[in-house]
Order: sequence, then C-alpha cells, then structure tokens
Amino acid sequence: MGILNVTPNSFFDGGKYNNETELLLRVEKMLTEGATFIDVGGYSSKPNAEFVSEEEEISRIVPVVNLLQKHFPDIILSIDTFRAAVAKVCIENGGAIINDISAGILDDKMLETVAKYQVPYIMMHMKGTPQTMHTFTEYDDIIKEMLFYFSERIAVARAFGINDLIVDPGFGFAKTLEQNYEVMQKLELFQMLELPLLAGISRKSMIYKTLEVNAEMALNGTTVLNTIALTKGAKILRVHDVKEAVECVTLFNKMN
Repeated sequence: MGILNVTPNSFFDGGKYNNETELLLRVEKMLTEGATFIDVGGYSSKPNAEFVSEEEEISRIVPVVNLLQKHFPDIILSIDTFRAAVAKVCIENGGAIINDISAGILDDKMLETVAKYQVPYIMMHMKGTPQTMHTFTEYDDIIKEMLFYFSERIAVARAFGINDLIVDPGFGFAKTLEQNYEVMQKLELFQMLELPLLAGISRKSMIYKTLEVNAEMALNGTTVLNTIALTKGAKILRVHDVKEAVECVTLFNKMN
C-alpha cells in the first residue's frame, strides 16, 4: 500500500505534492514499483495534528481521487479517513477501500456507510483523537486490551453487515515507543483475529527516535521492521517507499 498524503503537514511528506503533475508522477512511480493500491489521505493523523474541517478534507481529497481515476483507470484507491461523509463521497467517486484510524469510533455513521457500499474496511487501533492520543498510553496489558478492542469492533462491523475487514495495530497511535516495540514483538498474536493484518510503520518515530536520526533517514529501519512484520503475519505493508517494501515481500515469499 503506497501512501499519498495530500496534506500540508504530514510528518514525512506533507506539502510535497502541490500540483497535478507532482501528484501523478508520485503515483505513477509507486504503481510502477509494484504498489497494489494507493492510500490517499487528506487529514494528517500524526500526534498533535491540527484539526481539519470535514469540508476542507473533502476539498483536498476528492479532486485527487478524480484525477487519479482519470489517469490510472485500473487504480485501486484506499481512502484514509475517519469521517463517513468523506468516505461516502470518495467511494462515489471511485474509492475502493476505507482506511479508518478510529475503527468507526470517531464517526458513528462510518460503519453504516461502509456496509451500504460494501467496500473493504481497514480498522485501526487508537484511543482518543490525533490531537489527544498521546495522553492515552496507559495499559495494564496492551496486547490483551488491543485484542479485546478489535474483537469488539469486529463484532460491531459484522453486525452492520461488513464482510471484508482488515486490522491495523496502529503503530504510533496512543502508544509509547516501548509499547510500539512490544506490539511488534507480539504481532503474531493478532493472527488469532483471523483477518488480514496491515502494518504501518513507514518512517515513523518508533524507528527514527530509536536510531537517533530523522524521518528522512529512517528507510533502512523501516525495511528491517517491515521484514519482521512479514515474518509475524502481516499481509499488507503501508509504506512511503514502495520499491523497498516490494523487495521485502519478494524475498520473504521466496523464503516461504
């Protein structure tokens, strides 16, 4: 899953793609390098991210969805949003997957909307909001609590009639650096949910803070953790750097 942030403030690539040509070149590169689908987001969910109105998010993301559909007719677009209204308009304009950091908690219309359109739904673990999640890092047993969270959200999604579910542990969301590594260490336990597992660790602070570098210098660390995630059952890697991730998958598959 190649990441396309159409926000001015994402932690790694915010504001990089300021015109149609830059956007198209970026997506063409990811598709050529082997991305299965592209994840388009118009609301930065980094810690302490600034609030963006629903109208602003739609105005950022819908023109990009239309542009990509026009130039890449076979593209599979994942829409990174926790808002039902954004999901609805994007699906109606060609979005194929909804990627929700809140698993339907931040918008009580989201699951209903996904069920109506019968698109695959990625549900992530998070507590609070992007603005407050850094204050919600208290757990008695983080893995046990995350598994309970997912079992509850999966049951609710199934009750709405959503068939295709994917789970994302939410590295960096309401988790300390040490907690992120505990989740990675025990990632295989999430296979008991019997759903595809997405790992989104690309260039995140759990890598660059540990290595005492910055996001720009975190590609090698990303590759290492992507490889570990694959060995622990991850089926989708959400990445900024598609070529390197595809190489991880290719070599992992060769080993297996």
